[in-house]
Amino acid sequence: MQQQVTLRLTPSEALDEQVISSTIAAHLNKAVTDITGYFVVKQSLDARGKQAWVNLTLNVFINEPFQQRTVRKIELQPVHSARHSVVIVGAGPAGLFAALYLIEQGIRPVILERGKDVKARRRDLATLNKAGVVNAESNYCFGEGGAGTYSDGKLYTRSTKRGDVNRILNIFVQYGADEEILYEAHPHIGTNKLPHIITAIRNAIIESGGLFIFEKKVTDLLIDRGSVTSVVTADGDQYPADSVIIATGHSARDIFTFLHAKGILIEAKPFALGVRVEHPQALIDEMQYNRKPTISSPFTAEGLSYKRSEYLPPASYSLVQQVKDKGVFSFCMCPGGIIAPAATNPGELVVNGWSPSKRNNFFANSGMVVTVNQQDLTSLQEYNAYLKHHGSDINSPLSLMYFQQMVEEKAFQTGGGNMVAPAQRMADFSDNKSSSSLPSCSYLPGIHSANLNACLPPFIYKSLQQGFRAFGEKMKGYFTNDALVVATESRTSSPVRIPREQLTLQHPQLKNLYPCGEGAGYAGGIVSAAMDGERVAASICLQLTGKA
Repeated sequence: MQQQVTLRLTPSEALDEQVISSTIAAHLNKAVTDITGYFVVKQSLDARGKQAWVNLTLNVFINEPFQQRTVRKIELQPVHSARHSVVIVGAGPAGLFAALYLIEQGIRPVILERGKDVKARRRDLATLNKAGVVNAESNYCFGEGGAGTYSDGKLYTRSTKRGDVNRILNIFVQYGADEEILYEAHPHIGTNKLPHIITAIRNAIIESGGLFIFEKKVTDLLIDRGSVTSVVTADGDQYPADSVIIATGHSARDIFTFLHAKGILIEAKPFALGVRVEHPQALIDEMQYNRKPTISSPFTAEGLSYKRSEYLPPASYSLVQQVKDKGVFSFCMCPGGIIAPAATNPGELVVNGWSPSKRNNFFANSGMVVTVNQQDLTSLQEYNAYLKHHGSDINSPLSLMYFQQMVEEKAFQTGGGNMVAPAQRMADFSDNKSSSSLPSCSYLPGIHSANLNACLPPFIYKSLQQGFRAFGEKMKGYFTNDALVVATESRTSSPVRIPREQLTLQHPQLKNLYPCGEGAGYAGGIVSAAMDGERVAASICLQLTGKA
């Protein structure tokens, strides 16, 4: 027989198969020899008390042959000569998972990606990190796999009502991810592993008959009697389609701009903007696991009386604080990670964070951001002048996009150019003091000491100042001058929404046009974008074939 069992073990016990088997036997009042095997269904870490605990839910086999976990695999059918084809603009998770779903249903996807494949993209990222040179079409945001491929690969989502999370995770495992993502509370693939998985998905799409074209930047849509009929690329090529999916990610400003110029309805969408905060990982470990910080200042590893157990993972955190009418919160926390340059155009400075699969780098970083909406910007004279320069105004659906762009340009200027980022120590930032020196930082292009109020609008930096102090009360030791504040974290989500009808998921003005994923305003990460890609693909299948 099989039975699910929930255990609470120390981290070292949770890694010892003999201890787990004996604990299962005692829990079920069985002999150890009766337990023929088990696999993990759910696993989470509870480090709230002095003793950290691992919570395990196990599928246990009792007096019957053990069977490994079944990974649910999708079946792709040949679509080389399929009756219907769908053009997908963008090869991020929304586009890729939409393509897989369409192939399952016998529809041929044609994927147009403005950037390069993951291997060629890596070379452009190396140039960006070492020389500060941005390739506007191939960077941390644009290219095969989308923004998540080289910026961490987190798979955690709260969007369980939008689709089948387990299906998405199983597909990742089918194409090379470790099975641990199926049961971990906060699954994470890692930037070092995700590119290989994305390559495997692309190969499966091509082998089934899908068309995958890189360095094809979409610049226009052809419309006939209220329906999109073709997609036009920068080199003049046209791609006719039965339907078109726009899955371009949160940074495709040119897509938003040309849609608006054609009179196609888009909307300004609130987003969040702020900074990246970096601490030594050992300091975060002490705060989260020991609860009694003994941190020396300035920080040195030798100044810690606490060292993380080898059985514990690098600690993370999640923080949120209401400051007057603004929410200040951590975003995309990366234990054992690095800060990376994520700009998509020369003259702009954007930072993001990522971790390798082992999360074994010296530093921990997190976005720390403040909510932004159109009402926040009405009194900013400099911003209104910037809007006027771009032929726009506060009521434009592009107004928040231009605000994002203005802050990024100011951050570039404040840093001194060449992707060098402006930075301050945390306490100095909160006290409006210049930092006479800066600690070591993981950001490869380099940092420059500067007061960040030179690039952040007052409502942003004042909210962050109060937020940091409040976080220091919640996590003793967090508010310290050994932490670094780096500007600017501004690509948290899309500042524009491309509307769609609730039932058909088509654009309300245009038939056959399907806004999709994070760039269209309907997702917030790899898994939610993948689920949205499948939802849109299912709607298209229903329209074209009568079944989803």
